[in-house]
Amino acid sequence: MRMSLLRSASQHLRRRRDYSSAAASPERKVAILGAAGGIGQPLALLMKLNPLVSSLSLYDIAATPGVAADVSHINTRALVKGFVGDDQLGEALEGADLVIIPAGVPRKPGMTRDDLFKINAGIVKGLCTAIARHCPNALVNMISNPVNSTVPIAAEVFKKAGTYDEKKLFGVTTLDVVRAKTFYAGKANVPVTGVNVPVVGGHAGITILPLFSQATPASNALSHEDLVALTKRTQDGGTEVVEAKAGKGSATLSMAYAGAVFGDACLKGLNGVPDIVECSFVQSTVTELPFFASKVALLS
Repeated sequence: MRMSLLRSASQHLRRRRDYSSAAASPERKVAILGAAGGIGQPLALLMKLNPLVSSLSLYDIAATPGVAADVSHINTRALVKGFVGDDQLGEALEGADLVIIPAGVPRKPGMTRDDLFKINAGIVKGLCTAIARHCPNALVNMISNPVNSTVPIAAEVFKKAGTYDEKKLFGVTTLDVVRAKTFYAGKANVPVTGVNVPVVGGHAGITILPLFSQATPASNALSHEDLVALTKRTQDGGTEVVEAKAGKGSATLSMAYAGAVFGDACLKGLNGVPDIVECSFVQSTVTELPFFASKVALLS
């Protein structure tokens, strides 16, 4: 019993140290656009749990006040406010350090990314126009699909507004990395917490290129056929979830997690934490393509 009590006390003190150090970190406002949706709600929860967030602004075209009220009851650092409709978008964005955009419709069975583009392009254009006006210096994390198209759209909107900074616009491809890590660890029979797999290219189908040859820890247990199968499963991960949900949803929970991971990396980079490297779809000179997913160092 004594050992158990000592362990509990030690854990409690460690938690107190973690939160006191978080309280000393810079004030950071995060805005989530599309916060009442399938990705937005769990993403709002995860960002509320992040001790680096001091202010959490939740925006959507409907239902955001309820989401904000719910999340605001969680006893963590971030102060939460909900905003709804076009009239409140500017206030939601004002002073934001990081804007995360999961807004748009999800992919449904039989729907291509071209179908998504026709709907989500207009949504992204409107939101980025508001970002350029109200928080032009914020980092922008684009989750809205198809990322291969929505990121270039955002870039053009910012260029037109005269606020474009290629180093502040990121397409969130972290879910591809999360899937590659999970699938690789399961097949190679290694602990997933220690796995790293870079994923380059784009964020749709065969443009997703997991580099299992660079995976760590390396494994000699995987055949060429295994690697081909892992690559295809990573590329088809979104479809796997859509089909498993039988038309009633897409990869909302895992995408929210991936968005929170990349958002946390951006906040650490803003705060000057060294050696923060993530894969992201950005303006690039790595290939002849104007935008390409590759490793990106996140620096303040």
